Amino acid sequence: MRALGPGALSDAELLALLLGTGTAREGVLDLAAGVLSAVGGLGALSRLASSELAALPGLGPAKAAEIVAALELGRRVSGDLGSARMQILSPADAAAFLSPRMAHLEHERSVVLLLDRRHRVLREVVVGIGGIAHAPMEPREVFAPALREPGVAAVLVAHNHPSGDPEPSPDDRAVTGRLSRAAETLGVEFVDHVIVAAGGWTSLRQDGG
Repeated sequence: MRALGPGALSDAELLALLLGTGTAREGVLDLAAGVLSAVGGLGALSRLASSELAALPGLGPAKAAEIVAALELGRRVSGDLGSARMQILSPADAAAFLSPRMAHLEHERSVVLLLDRRHRVLREVVVGIGGIAHAPMEPREVFAPALREPGVAAVLVAHNHPSGDPEPSPDDRAVTGRLSRAAETLGVEFVDHVIVAAGGWTSLRQDGG
């Protein structure tokens, strides 16, 4: 690794470095390879909750927490790198930015994109993590980061549907209405509420809210 860097390592070797130790029955590399095989690869691993990881043979809560933390750091780095050059000019832009990290999650996640006057992404903030069917998205959590951070002129909110269907629910439409009214009161532009899923995406602004 010192000579060639981490890019030369396999997924199993990288996971083994993260895990640090194996079990009494198998070494750490065999454990890592077994975990990846059991869940269906690195992509599937990234979509598991900590409790699901902890239930896998040889892991447990501590190792599961380390994996989840490392994956979340990777998502945040990816978001920061993308944010530096991403401008949201349409719902399709928002979906292209968010879908790779959110569309295949197995639990709902709500985020707000903080935008400048030209709708360039300043930062992505997670405002709610829920279960299979609901993640909270309250006006206070959505707009507090926008009011604290300099240069924010607009916000775009988004969440994923683990079912794979991006069709808005009545609750999604009600949340959009509350957020739109709150934005008007606070003097912040409310750009859109976008739902991303494995089956596509929906803009509630285009869909009539």
